[in-house]
This record gives sequence, C-alpha cells and structure tokens, in this order.
Amino acid sequence: MKIEFCSLSSGSGGNATYISAGNTRILIDAGLSGKTVTAALNSIGVLPESLNAILVTHEHIDHVKGVGILSRKYHIPVYANENTWNRMSKSVGEVPLGMHRIFETDNDFYIDDLSVMPIAIQHDSAEPVAFRVFAGGRSVAVATDMGVISKRVIQQLSGVDLLLLESNHDIEMLRQNQRYSESLKRRILGNKGHLSNDSCSLALMSLYETGVKHVLLGHLSEDNNTPELAMHAVSTALSDQGLKTGSDIFLEMTWRDRTSGFYTIE
Repeated sequence: MKIEFCSLSSGSGGNATYISAGNTRILIDAGLSGKTVTAALNSIGVLPESLNAILVTHEHIDHVKGVGILSRKYHIPVYANENTWNRMSKSVGEVPLGMHRIFETDNDFYIDDLSVMPIAIQHDSAEPVAFRVFAGGRSVAVATDMGVISKRVIQQLSGVDLLLLESNHDIEMLRQNQRYSESLKRRILGNKGHLSNDSCSLALMSLYETGVKHVLLGHLSEDNNTPELAMHAVSTALSDQGLKTGSDIFLEMTWRDRTSGFYTIE
C-alpha cells in the first residue's frame, strides 16, 4: 500500500502535514487558520471533508490554531493524549460530540488503513509526541519540537521511509539575536526547546545507520535560521562523516509559507 505525504506548512508560524494511504487521509497538526489549511489541502487536490482525522503533537498554537474550526466545520475526529487535550481546550474550543479521541503515548492505535505510533519527546509542553505512521510495510514520520532527540526516539524512528525532522535554528544566529531575551534563548537551546541544525545533523547520522535515507528538514525558525543555512549546515556535517547527500541520503526542505513536495512511498 502506498503512502502519500505532503508538508502543508512547517515553521514557527504554523504546522500541518498531510498523510494518506488507501482510503484514509489524516492531518498531523493544523497550526494555521482553518481557511489557510483548507486552501493548502485544495492545492494538492484534497477536500477537507474527506479527512478521517487530525492528530495533535502538542498544544502550542502553531500546531492547533485551526484544529477546532476544521473539526466543527467538517466533523473531523481529533486525536490527542489526555494531557494535551486538557491544555489545548481553550485554544481549540468545543469539539463536536463524538469527535474527541484520546490516545496513550507510546501505544500504537489505528485509524482505518493507518497504524499510528505516538512517540514521547521532550519539549516545553504538557505531553508532546512525534508521530510515526505505518501502512503495510512502509512508514513516514513527523518529529519536530524537540530539545533533544534521545536514543529511544532514534530507535523508534529506525528505518522510517520518509522523515520530517526539525532543524530549527543556527546556534550562533540565535545567540546573536538581540530581539530575543536571554531566558527565551535558554528555553530554545534547552533540553525542552528545539533541535538546532547541528543537533539535527547528529541525529541524522544515527538515523542513517538504521536505514533512514530520505529526510525533509522542517520547523525552521523565521528569526534564527534560513533554508540555505540549514541545508548547508546539515549537508556539510553529513559530508564530513562520509555521507553524500543526493545518493547516500536525500535531503529536502519544507517551507513555512507554502506546501513542500508531494511524496509517494510505495
């Protein structure tokens, strides 16, 4: 069974990822307005009313902004763990009767043709997760908003066919940013903050050894990174370890202001 994957938006301004297999279509997060998410879905030929679920990684507004309106307007079930539900309820608003679904972190569950594994990660939110989604023998994953990526998370992402991985900031660019307070910088750089370009590179070296060969860099900071800088930093770090991008491992970019490529995993 083939899996289709498209990042509709990835960054501090809003996050949403489309995944489908068989007759099942889901969003991971809906951190833009309902109107914007609907337009992005339409641009790839998907009607929002055809979605089977919205899965929520954590309660921050750049991941849940459009969740409530989409669920109410199109009667889409929303999946989150209990702690995230409790924290996001004010931002999301009322979810229609029967559309409220709770999963347990690190326990897989099914949405029709898809098997979903919510993976515990470290971030400054109630109970954040990454998601790995399986269909048949193939899988894709979205793993962003992490201060660190542990060996356990590396293991749970082992061999994934396509991975959207955070490459949030350049460390020196962040440190030199005079518009950010020192406390905000410490939060971003901390164990419950965000992965830097350097941390992303180190994670990819470990993931490559498990068989991961296709990666999309995502959740770039608008203030402390650029697509060119992230791609150069990660490519150079991998090259220094003898890995050739474009042959050993494929790196591509997601975008904060438009959809990324549309990928089919068969």
